[in-house]
Amino acid sequence: MTRTPLRVGLVGYGLAGSVFHAPLITATEGLVLDTVVTSNPERQQQARAEFPDVRIAATPDELFERAAEVDLIVIASPNKTHVPLATTALKAGLPVVVDKPVAGTAAEARELAALAEDRGLLLSVYQNRRWDNDFLTLRKLLAEGELGDVWRFESRFERWRPQPKGGWRESGDPAEIGGLLYDLGSHVVDQALVLFGPAAQVYAESDIRRPGAETDDDTFIAVTHTSGVRSHLYVSATTAQLGPRFRVLGSKAGYVKYGLDPQEAALRDGRRPHTTADWGTEPESLWGRVGSGDSPLTGGGRAEPTLPGDYPAYYAAVTRALNDDGPNPVTALEAAAALDVLEAARRSARDGVAVAL
Repeated sequence: MTRTPLRVGLVGYGLAGSVFHAPLITATEGLVLDTVVTSNPERQQQARAEFPDVRIAATPDELFERAAEVDLIVIASPNKTHVPLATTALKAGLPVVVDKPVAGTAAEARELAALAEDRGLLLSVYQNRRWDNDFLTLRKLLAEGELGDVWRFESRFERWRPQPKGGWRESGDPAEIGGLLYDLGSHVVDQALVLFGPAAQVYAESDIRRPGAETDDDTFIAVTHTSGVRSHLYVSATTAQLGPRFRVLGSKAGYVKYGLDPQEAALRDGRRPHTTADWGTEPESLWGRVGSGDSPLTGGGRAEPTLPGDYPAYYAAVTRALNDDGPNPVTALEAAAALDVLEAARRSARDGVAVAL
């Protein structure tokens, strides 16, 4: 039986909306991009050029006034708008996808989750890095027991951007929910919790390094999981020499992987999953290595083929969930658990203490 495609209203057409959401929505069987909400004339023109059949709304209110004409709201607008827009959408009877971070606090995330449950609606959080190529490869290695018992998980999301770019993501106003802790930190913390379970204790160091910067641009988070695994997580815009994306140390072997998943770069370059045969793949020269006793940089261990990254899997799972064919791929309660860690990290960095959860 062929289902009628679900109509999607996308709020926001900046980096998140135009690069990470619209292309994946339109590449997903069972979804159709119905409306893009942006007040920016240039972004309106861009949306029309890329998706000629899309409708344009200048404000979210214009979209909510015809809520009956869409089946899903995707919120890809600035962080401070996530909670109010998701609340309005849920109260209008619409399922919602919210870009990370879903909220500024874990309490707000849990309130949204309770509202969605009360209304019987899907509320999903866009944590696309669960479908990075290296993360999928690491999950495979762990499932197969290749590393033994994991003792330490090191994860780095580092960049070299010595000059601040400005904008709300780098604003010092707490209301904007900017800074790397809540931006890239949302990814590395979520991945650590997915892999190794709940956090028991958090310690963090957070700094503003760059001249003119207003919010954290160099942060380290140490998480002790209830499972006993220790995660060391780094997010930075001030790293002149980038470290490995992952270094995972276990009782049998370690896994070291350099380089970022290629999907973001492909999306920024205009490539699309449904028209690219080798989507999410990387060359053998970038494969990580598994071994013990030697450095991977001097040939230690064996090359581990990197699985293809699969960002399209997120919206495919959302579509199945909306059609009662599968679970919510990322729940708001999972996002709240990550926000517990981020809030503890902020408190730890401020007070210079470890925070128990």
